[in-house]
Amino acid sequence: MAVIRDVMPAFELYQPASIDAAIALLDQQGEEAWIMAGGLDSLDWFKDRAKRPKAVVDLSQVGELRGIREQDGGVEIGAMTTLTEVVAHPRIQSDYALLAQASRRVATPQIRNQGTLGGNVSQDARCWYYRSGMPCYRAGGSTCYADTPTAMNREHCLFEADRCVAVSPSDTAPALIALKATFVMRSAQGERLVEAEDFFIGPSVDITRMTVLQPGELLTAIRLPPTWAGAQFYFEKAADRQVWDFALVNVASAMRVESGVIQQARLVVGGVAARPLRLKEVEDSVRGEALSAATAELAGKTAIWGANALNYNHFKIPLMKNLVQRAIRGA
Repeated sequence: MAVIRDVMPAFELYQPASIDAAIALLDQQGEEAWIMAGGLDSLDWFKDRAKRPKAVVDLSQVGELRGIREQDGGVEIGAMTTLTEVVAHPRIQSDYALLAQASRRVATPQIRNQGTLGGNVSQDARCWYYRSGMPCYRAGGSTCYADTPTAMNREHCLFEADRCVAVSPSDTAPALIALKATFVMRSAQGERLVEAEDFFIGPSVDITRMTVLQPGELLTAIRLPPTWAGAQFYFEKAADRQVWDFALVNVASAMRVESGVIQQARLVVGGVAARPLRLKEVEDSVRGEALSAATAELAGKTAIWGANALNYNHFKIPLMKNLVQRAIRGA
């Protein structure tokens, strides 16, 4: 558990009023800059003194980063759009209900009123050893304190452990991957687009980061293509508490079904790896199969192949299996 101190470390606070001004600041400050969206994750880090940035770039005044608009038959969501706005937007509800369902399960109404979609997908690992300032691998040390014989690790990973066993904490990330979203990022060098599935990275790629965002780079928007608009969706989150808590396991699915047969499917689980995990083998196993209990059972069994439990998270394996089965049946 983090040790709470009553005074945050000193830093320079910048509040740009445009994307260009924000990017100029990020380019100027480089690795010393910390981007703050809704501030909910950032202020926890600062109060615990686990992060000590020299410069904080507060995006709350950048109106260009807010709002939901039409984009090439789909929608573009500004990174600073609050989760409450995402949940309530008519186009999201009608065509991309999966994202609305996932956003609705984030924390509490008060947090969703302040928290942003961009912040939710960009937040850092919630492992309490890491967040309390212990010198673990992710913090630049030489040990994973969550992967020892006496560690408390019931919330940690089943897949892709590589020194670090922390998991991706985002509820919206699996939904965005299932919807084949694209992330729009800008820097002084220009704009780049990254598929949602490639935005998140595991420790085998870079143990110090959970996304591909580089210093000086700003996530400006998330685009949902028309490809999966109006599909059959399912989202479920299993957590210790129904509100506020982070997922033990969550699942998001998008399927196209014709005459009772699954034509296309995208299934993604969170809370089981350092990145949201797309279940490509499950998608392949159900494609062309009848939407039935037998197909759901096959999907559940396929989903947990290769799972490697830690001391206290064995329960996640049947939990993940059951959620994947329910995602098939629920669609």
